[in-house]
Amino acid sequence: MNDNQLLRYSRQIMLPSVDFEGQQALLNARVLVIGLGGLGSPVTMYLAAAGIGTLAISDHDVVDLSNLQRQIIHNTTRISMKKTQSAAETLAALNPDTQIIALNRLSGTELRQQVDLADVVVDASDNFTTRFALNEACVSQATPLVSGAAIRMEGQVSVFRNDQPDSPCYRCLYRDEAEVAETCSENGVLAPIVGIIGSIQATETLKILLNIGQDLKGRLLVLDGAQMEWRTLKLKKDASCPVCANHTANIAAI
Repeated sequence: MNDNQLLRYSRQIMLPSVDFEGQQALLNARVLVIGLGGLGSPVTMYLAAAGIGTLAISDHDVVDLSNLQRQIIHNTTRISMKKTQSAAETLAALNPDTQIIALNRLSGTELRQQVDLADVVVDASDNFTTRFALNEACVSQATPLVSGAAIRMEGQVSVFRNDQPDSPCYRCLYRDEAEVAETCSENGVLAPIVGIIGSIQATETLKILLNIGQDLKGRLLVLDGAQMEWRTLKLKKDASCPVCANHTANIAAI
């Protein structure tokens, strides 16, 4: 690290659990973030600010006026701009040290390749098709997945340690597509709720990369924003899960 980096990250380096070695680990890390909306905005901004060396970001959409109520990485002057381009500009201005890799819609082999390159994957998408495909890729590549969701005044976040054989995966939590079919565009969301959940996703990502604290593996953290109450639900690996049940032996062998 140079003098500017030492100053930029000084408040993190002061933490005994981070120190110089931890900050260098963040600078060497690569994180893949899928979705640059309400959740992806705080996730990518905090990860860039914290000093993640490489951020690969993916979103197929363009900035719309209706996004700006909650998607704080974009602004009014960027309406109709690709979200990847808009986000890249914001992140580069926030921290020019972070390498930003803007990707189009990922699927199939390309998705698995990008997941394999990442140290951690963050799911900030808003539809079950993407979530299920991303989960399968993370299980296949044994890559940790930090998942978040928010709608109305509610939110939830969990960590799926696909690199550990005892961890449940996203499909252990949701077996049917109908369970996660609701979207913000159909039901609305209070702006700060996505900020709260996205900030927790960023925190969990940093904890995994730094190997500090206890992550949310095997736990689902649920927010009721109307009452400002949190609940923690325990998650267990589903022995009959259609995605992760057959990968346990492969993970254990890595």
